[in-house]
Amino acid sequence: MKKKENRKNESFSPLERLGEAYIVLLRGINVSGKNKIPMVALRTLLDDLEFQNVQTYIQSGNIILESTFSKKEICQKIKKGIKEKFGFDIPVIVRTIAELKKTIENYPFPLNNEKIVAFTFLDRASEIKEIEIKNIGEDQYKINGDVVYLNCPSTFAKTKISNNVLEKKLQVIATTRNLRTTLKLLELANSSLSKGKE
Repeated sequence: MKKKENRKNESFSPLERLGEAYIVLLRGINVSGKNKIPMVALRTLLDDLEFQNVQTYIQSGNIILESTFSKKEICQKIKKGIKEKFGFDIPVIVRTIAELKKTIENYPFPLNNEKIVAFTFLDRASEIKEIEIKNIGEDQYKINGDVVYLNCPSTFAKTKISNNVLEKKLQVIATTRNLRTTLKLLELANSSLSKGKE
């Protein structure tokens, strides 16, 4: 008697790849009426660019998405897409879940007041460990590769440790997120990844 062939995996294709969840940070959109990008239009663009499970969080350029593209490819595709659709150049920084989690875990200052905690994400690791920023008062910062950790009792609206200052001194692209936003992005990315595995 001829045995039946096992067709359990008949529909499986080696070309089917599971995407990884990424956190994408845009620099300088929807600030003081400049570089306006509606979130609905942004999500539509990212869908058209073949990203999956796209989510945005608040209006400041925070994106969760899944993709089989590399971080470099994601950055290039989004920059090009925004330029073509909205007409302006926007810096894009991409992190994996593991990278963002490590960034949060390595925060070097006390976490007893979340309102003064923030992370400045850089587009590449900086070899410069110390820079001089005048008149920062009690504010503190620490450069660690592709992130600058901030602890700013003066408030982020008043601190001298701004994106523009860090970009000039470190020769990088920089964008800052406070602790609450950063934790929320990690939560959303983990949730997206879990749903994708269901």
